[in-house]
Amino acid sequence: MASAANNRFPYAWAKVVTFILCLMPLGVIVWGLGVGDLGPDPGQAITEALGLATFQLLLITLLITPLRKVTGWAGWIRFRRMLGLYAFFYGVLHVLAFLQFILGWTDLWATFTKRPYIIAGAMAFVLMVPLALTSTKRMMKKLGRGWKPLHRLIYCSAVLAWVHFLWQARSDITEMVVYGVLLAGLLGLRAYWFGVSSLVPLKKV
Repeated sequence: MASAANNRFPYAWAKVVTFILCLMPLGVIVWGLGVGDLGPDPGQAITEALGLATFQLLLITLLITPLRKVTGWAGWIRFRRMLGLYAFFYGVLHVLAFLQFILGWTDLWATFTKRPYIIAGAMAFVLMVPLALTSTKRMMKKLGRGWKPLHRLIYCSAVLAWVHFLWQARSDITEMVVYGVLLAGLLGLRAYWFGVSSLVPLKKV
């Protein structure tokens, strides 16, 4: 009994640390807002920071399986749900900030359809919704073998999120190229280890 408790102790602390680290992007934004260090357009800065945090957390979530495969430590999986939910959390904040500070709440459809990068971003966010709603153990049991195929939507969401950022990049796309290479590498590793069909959402393999 004591041994089991000791084994759970490092995981508990690791989850607390992960929880705090995931809050850091929001903390940086709040701090910058408090000290007035968000530049001439705080709304734009907040929106971009929240969107980038969403994308980065999606990438980190995708990194979990390669880490497990390379290190042989199954404990990485215990952090995947938290990371995925934080990605969705920042995605919600990003959408709200975008509507509040940039797009506005009036005549949404006309503006939405005129900007392809908004369409890509919206699709990326919509695909994250069922992942967040079915992330609980109860939903995993309820969906059974259909849970994993559904959650492969994260690959489509990550690609669309990357396209969203790339399309709206102004002159310097270096950062997005780096992220694109990383994303391609993660998807390539999964295809190499588990087959291309493992990237196809809603398909049982």
